[in-house]
Amino acid sequence: MIDLRREGDVHVLRFDDGENRFSPDLLEELEKALDSLADEPAPKALVTTGTGKFYSNGLDLDWLGRNADQWGPYVARVHALFARLLTLPMPTVAAVNGHAFAAGGMLTLAHDLRVMRADRGYFCLPEVDLGLPFSPGMSALIQARLPKATAHEAMITGRRYGGGEALSAGIVDRTAPEAEVVSAAVALAAPLAAKDGGTIAKIRTQMYEPALAALA
Repeated sequence: MIDLRREGDVHVLRFDDGENRFSPDLLEELEKALDSLADEPAPKALVTTGTGKFYSNGLDLDWLGRNADQWGPYVARVHALFARLLTLPMPTVAAVNGHAFAAGGMLTLAHDLRVMRADRGYFCLPEVDLGLPFSPGMSALIQARLPKATAHEAMITGRRYGGGEALSAGIVDRTAPEAEVVSAAVALAAPLAAKDGGTIAKIRTQMYEPALAALA
């Protein structure tokens, strides 16, 4: 479900659970992996990626359908994951190997930088088509991390952005062929690993204080 390996100073965390929706089990594994990183010595940086054609399709709507009474605690747990990435004391890069939909797309936005597969896969915030308004925390995160016009378009229209379109819209920082997405992300992260993690966390916390307050 989760694979965490080290490549030099960069820790590569891979989701491997089908569509990589945020099931309670996957959330638990992610939380444990992030806990383990806290004990790793510096220098260090983090790259996250998925497997196959999915980075993550976001909330586990099937599980929520069976556990509607858990909606509040579940969403709070997802919010906490976003906030933790935003305040993680190390540089972070999302290697978007495939589809990043809804909360999966939002997870990429909680990283410092994003590399997206150029030929296939979409970044999409489809909540408008699902009839699911964004939570205040999700809305704040999206608007804090995307250009204003892009955030408006993505949230109101549910547009699907391919790699090149996502680059032009300011959603991602770089595109790469499928086989090079992770290596490109590692190449971005490696030079940043020596930067002081505590300072990075404080800078982000100040920079995104309103979004973090909304996520809390």
